[in-house]
Amino acid sequence: MDTKTIFAGAIVLLAIGGLFFWGRVNQAASSETPSVRASALAAAEVFYDFGEISMKNGNVEKIFEIENPTDKDITLASLMTSCMCTNAYIVKGAARRGPFGMQGHSGPVPRANEIIPAGGTLAIAVVYDPNAHGPAGVGAIDRFVYLVDDEGGQLSFEIKANVTP
Repeated sequence: MDTKTIFAGAIVLLAIGGLFFWGRVNQAASSETPSVRASALAAAEVFYDFGEISMKNGNVEKIFEIENPTDKDITLASLMTSCMCTNAYIVKGAARRGPFGMQGHSGPVPRANEIIPAGGTLAIAVVYDPNAHGPAGVGAIDRFVYLVDDEGGQLSFEIKANVTP
């Protein structure tokens, strides 16, 4: 082989090796999980299992109660869900505000901007639509609702179910 061919082959091998190295560095950086600060808001119940639910019976709902155990008002800045099949609503008596859904689907999620007074409570209704994913949505589901306060603290709720036709 001539020198030009060997030189070109070495450059190609170095370029491929560099791409592998660059990809490993980026993969390690993207796998680091940012720390999530816990919210001062509290809830006695943060998990609910609907058990077996049927698509033919439609939506299911669970109301979670959150409280502000501090001596200062806390603003619930945002309320989002982990999937488009799940919506959350702020409930005050008979009034509901929302839906608050998954970020990036059906446009932007509205800001919650709900003040929870010191020692006060707020109800959050979580509604799961078992028909949202069609026939492919049969089986176990695990969804989350994320509440973020005005200081960046996060509280989350989890719902599970086994969806049947």
